[in-house]
Amino acid sequence: MSEELLNSTSPISIESIYAAIRYNGFSEQTTQLIDNFTNDILNGKTNLTQFNQAEHAGLCCAGEMLIGAYIVSCYARTSLEASANASASQISPGNWEIDELQEKLVRQWAEVRGIWFDNAEKDIEVEYGPMIAQGAEAKVYYQNGDTSVIKLRTSIYATLGRALESIVLHNALFAETPMNVIGFTRDSEGMFRIICTQPYVTCKRLATKQEIDLMVAQKGFRDNGDGRGVNYIGERLHLEDMHPANVFIDAVSDTPICIDCIVKFIRK
Repeated sequence: MSEELLNSTSPISIESIYAAIRYNGFSEQTTQLIDNFTNDILNGKTNLTQFNQAEHAGLCCAGEMLIGAYIVSCYARTSLEASANASASQISPGNWEIDELQEKLVRQWAEVRGIWFDNAEKDIEVEYGPMIAQGAEAKVYYQNGDTSVIKLRTSIYATLGRALESIVLHNALFAETPMNVIGFTRDSEGMFRIICTQPYVTCKRLATKQEIDLMVAQKGFRDNGDGRGVNYIGERLHLEDMHPANVFIDAVSDTPICIDCIVKFIRK
């Protein structure tokens, strides 16, 4: 089936990619289909309907590896939901089931693409410098003088697919600190990690609460009312964990710059 789709003159659809994965796994032909569809997205010939125009730009900025992994993760969710709908129980799959399958399939695809790294932490320290920060969501590596940091992002989201989605949404909201995915790994504790680059920001100082409030208000967000003072809501997105350690005043532009946050779609 994959070879027939490759030779077809018809546009590649997401459904045809799902069918190719279902019947052929991550064969050479299936992987090429994913690559071709990814290139169509990057070249503006097609898009993923869940993203608006600004988010589509964030998707492209995140790079071909994120797009491919996101397609695979969407397939994993769709296949589980289809199986549940076809069963007599009609019970929706749990997030843990979705996450488990997404991690499994993204790893399989990444291994075929040559972007799965078994010893990423050690290799990154050798090539890109020591770890300079570690939080709940990421380990950050930096070599003095480089223009970018390397991040090993783990998922504090319900599923790997949602974690990939968050990178897209971050890029859409904070174009000055875009993340570009370059690979995947498991860390020394066995946690699935997304490897990405991000521009290095020279911190003049941490942003104040008032400066953060103004910045997010200009992007259409307001306090979500949970009393924590770091979580916001917009028409379409949740924007959370916006505390000063994640928002710097850039020494160059003298403006607030967000380097990390939790961002996700509002879902019912």
